[in-house]
Amino acid sequence: MKWKVGDSAQLTAVVDDQRIRNFAVAVEDLNPIHLDDEAAMKSIFGRRVAHGMISASFISAILGTRLPGPGSILLGQSFKYIAPVYVDDIVTASVTVTAIRDDKPILTLDTKAVNQHGQTVLTGEATVLFRELDDWRERQS
Repeated sequence: MKWKVGDSAQLTAVVDDQRIRNFAVAVEDLNPIHLDDEAAMKSIFGRRVAHGMISASFISAILGTRLPGPGSILLGQSFKYIAPVYVDDIVTASVTVTAIRDDKPILTLDTKAVNQHGQTVLTGEATVLFRELDDWRERQS
């Protein structure tokens, strides 16, 4: 088996205005707290915040491209939002293998995202079925 407990991967991305607007359109969540400075100023945050699912989506990106990688099937994901992500924050999402099933190719992973200040913005856990896609990788090269 390729993976072991403790293996990890991460992804860092800027959550800028364009990313937030693209996400809003893609998922049809046009809540003004994400898109309108004036409306967001009246919120508990006092300014615009990114959709929480953007940070959660970074976890999905890691699972599908890095660990375990192409061919992975997300079986379940839980997360808790700890702090908001603001426009232009830099978010680093990470996953760490915490368990590997003996009977099936299933990993359990601790998931986390932090901002550029080292503040945790999201925590959770993911369960992933993994398969090697050697022929997919060969077609991509």
